[in-house]
Amino acid sequence: MTELELAGLGVRIEIRRSTEDLLEFDVVGRARGFLAQEHVHVGQSERLEVIEGMLRLVLDGDERVLREGEAMEVPAGVPHRQLPAGDGDGRVRVQVRPAGRTREFLERLAGLRVNRWGYPRILDGAELIRDFGAEGHATRPSPRVQRAFAALVLRLASREYSFVDEWEVAAPPEAVFRTIADARTYPLWWRPVYLGVDAEGEPRVGTQSRQHFKGRLPYHLRTRSRITRVEPPHVIAADVDGDLRGHGEWTLTATDTGTHVRFDWNVSADRPLLRALSPLLRPALRWNHAWAIARAREGLEPFARSVAAVARGGTSTAAG
Repeated sequence: MTELELAGLGVRIEIRRSTEDLLEFDVVGRARGFLAQEHVHVGQSERLEVIEGMLRLVLDGDERVLREGEAMEVPAGVPHRQLPAGDGDGRVRVQVRPAGRTREFLERLAGLRVNRWGYPRILDGAELIRDFGAEGHATRPSPRVQRAFAALVLRLASREYSFVDEWEVAAPPEAVFRTIADARTYPLWWRPVYLGVDAEGEPRVGTQSRQHFKGRLPYHLRTRSRITRVEPPHVIAADVDGDLRGHGEWTLTATDTGTHVRFDWNVSADRPLLRALSPLLRPALRWNHAWAIARAREGLEPFARSVAAVARGGTSTAAG
């Protein structure tokens, strides 16, 4: 038997049986706060049997008090709430069919941070709605409003950033690819963003490099990248960790005038100050990224054209 302590919600969960078709568990104590609100199980039925004490069951607006030995079925989709009755702790045996993700939900509740009234913090509640709202939810406000509110909270609290930048470069794909693939060239053309790059060697899957760069905002970042995909002259991608953690991917497509460049940058802030300030600084950080990309637009084309000239046997002047 597995026990889960939900002290902030007034109960202990004792899981007795767990299969794909059935989850059976005892709820011991006096449920409060979040657990006592009216809710709906979208695709699961629930059987409640009182083992000790009493239970007030409000089923679609009708209230009934169940005593020891009494049980009642709650069909899927019917609003209901379970409230303690009488004195002292009770024990209610619950059977959920099919089991679905109920055990995962209960385990999440065991680690839930709740306030003194037994309700989760706003961010934790939003995550519950996001992860489990399709299977069960409070009856009020409407599920649509709950989902919209959760999405807003999660977006404001997110430390993740997703950028997609595209532009045209008047240079052949081979030259653009060589420029982008070799991170050691970045301080030469992506100025003044990249201050230094230390790479292990030629770009290939597994090659690592370390970057020191900055934006318009007054802070410097240091990252380490490892190349995960190399397909000359079209794609190069890398995983990143350090002050930023995530993934970057360059995609190059030949055009009549040169190369179409697409840069996908999906990262989250790992530096403590950036993590703490991300919700407040999100517009500024996006502006900072736009400024940095503008510098890439300015520097990539002339440098790639110089690379192409060298390949043809000409003279390079862009890297001076």
